[in-house]
Amino acid sequence: MDAEGNVGYEARYGWNARSGRAIGISALFVVVGIFAPMSLAFRVLILAFFGGGGALLLGIVCSRRLALRVDAQGITLGGVPPRYRQKTVTVPWADIEKVVLWKQALSYGQSMPYVGLVRRPEAPALAGPKGQQVARGVAGVFHVPVSAETLSASRAVNGWRLDKPRFVAAVKSFAPDVPLDDNW
Repeated sequence: MDAEGNVGYEARYGWNARSGRAIGISALFVVVGIFAPMSLAFRVLILAFFGGGGALLLGIVCSRRLALRVDAQGITLGGVPPRYRQKTVTVPWADIEKVVLWKQALSYGQSMPYVGLVRRPEAPALAGPKGQQVARGVAGVFHVPVSAETLSASRAVNGWRLDKPRFVAAVKSFAPDVPLDDNW
């Protein structure tokens, strides 16, 4: 809550249906990789990919670190472990033209929701030259419905849960002049 009584919004990494399902599937593949008859190379591949990926996701959801915050300073986009500190950034309200809720279509008929920010052209870059180049490449290859700049100022709602009504209320409370596009 700020001096005017505006209530902020905060979401933290934690368990949700998507992360629980992914960790469960990873664990199942690890068990199969341990007990099923297969070549050593394939066993190592399964254990490295699913064991490592499942362990990383488990670490993310158990970390309870900040995923997203809306307050008087602006919007804080939490990073993703293992580069949490380097990727966590607070974007001040003065640099935000619009808040966008968008989805990326996934190959298996599902979609991944995102919280994104359209930033003013004169705002300092959130990523270095390599990060900007990667965002342009990803935007081009995966045909995301936002610009590369907005993609680099977006966070997937993955490993945490967005309470959309509270999020929208906080954005309207702290920045009533900033439009919010809800494309979910």
